[in-house]
Amino acid sequence: MRALPFRRRAIGAGLVAVALSAGLAGCASSQGGTGGGAAKGTYTIWDPYPQFDNSSAWVQLLNKCGTSAGVTVKRTGYDTSDLTNKALLASQQGNAPDVLIVDNPVVSTLAEGGVLTTTADTKIDTSSIEPNLLAAGQSGGKTYGIPIGANTLALYYNKAVLKAANVDIASVKDWNSLTAALAKVNEAGKKGITFSGIGTEEGSFQFLPWFWGSGAQLTKLDSPAAMSALSLWTDWVKKGYAPNSVINNTQTTSWQEFATGKFAFAENGTWQVANAKKAGFEYGIIPIPAMNGGTAPAPTGGEFVTVPVQKQTDRYATSEKLVTCLTSADNSYTTDTTLSYVAPTDAVQAKQVAATPDLKVWVDAVHAAKGRTSDNLGTKYPKISQPMWTAMQAALSGSKSPQAALTAAQSTAAAATK
Repeated sequence: MRALPFRRRAIGAGLVAVALSAGLAGCASSQGGTGGGAAKGTYTIWDPYPQFDNSSAWVQLLNKCGTSAGVTVKRTGYDTSDLTNKALLASQQGNAPDVLIVDNPVVSTLAEGGVLTTTADTKIDTSSIEPNLLAAGQSGGKTYGIPIGANTLALYYNKAVLKAANVDIASVKDWNSLTAALAKVNEAGKKGITFSGIGTEEGSFQFLPWFWGSGAQLTKLDSPAAMSALSLWTDWVKKGYAPNSVINNTQTTSWQEFATGKFAFAENGTWQVANAKKAGFEYGIIPIPAMNGGTAPAPTGGEFVTVPVQKQTDRYATSEKLVTCLTSADNSYTTDTTLSYVAPTDAVQAKQVAATPDLKVWVDAVHAAKGRTSDNLGTKYPKISQPMWTAMQAALSGSKSPQAALTAAQSTAAAATK
């Protein structure tokens, strides 16, 4: 999720199905790690960072890790959705890459499809990884990779807009105080909050902090808590605290609204930090508040480094060396800084905050975050997410009440996840 950073880092591009086309087959069969005849001493790595060319620090790191492991690395960068399709197809053909870096919600899909080894198979050490981040790569009690880093959501705020409305940001601690702040901003003739409520996984991603912050669970979309979360959003739109555009906003267009300098708040992610510094006004960041106070669990974005199943199992020892190198403390700091990620370990997070104190709020948000496929949802998650974003759209457009929209969503999700 990065050229639009969210594209891969935040949402997993919809957990796509396999596209069985001749062109795909031809491309996948020429890139694999085993059956396609990868040369002796050559290990293939596929990643979702096509924006990085061979001169980039990322590709140089891959080559460095290959040299350390005594092999040559052949790297290919794909768009996220394309990568998932190619990985599934290459596995079917016995031609999977040796190392595969994928958006975290895709891990359970690939694991269920028999594409990935477990960390127990490959002896990859995950002991230093934050449990809530590691959970995004777990299914059925097994771990299928290691996170390279994480991002999540928080609230950016415009200091000048809040000052003009006489709002003290320290007073914003829960939903009631946030809504009260929006009311004061509205009364002062300013704009309140912008977010992405689009009818895609991107919208679900942005809704989840409010959904989880209400105490709701994804297995019960029509709970009273869930209805309170959707009512919060719809009430903001009805009262003019949020613009009607949120129903079509991506995270990029929502950010563009905030960047005009007219809004008090914007829900967005770590990937906008560099843009915030260029916005031309003073800003701050606070965690998204839970309904009754504290930090709401926001969904984690970011990729996992995984090892696909190989016919030649003796390749796993070298693959483990490559993965360990890529995710080591020293390399993790450099990589996560490049990718605007919070590192997945306490030690590297501390180093990041020491270098950039503004990252402290993001580290706190990541500590409270959770994976969308966590709670052992795995491949059930996209079957729940789609009805959820459909309900969001219905409620925000006014075609259904939050209760009616979520009741329909729960019925659809329950039928799909039986």
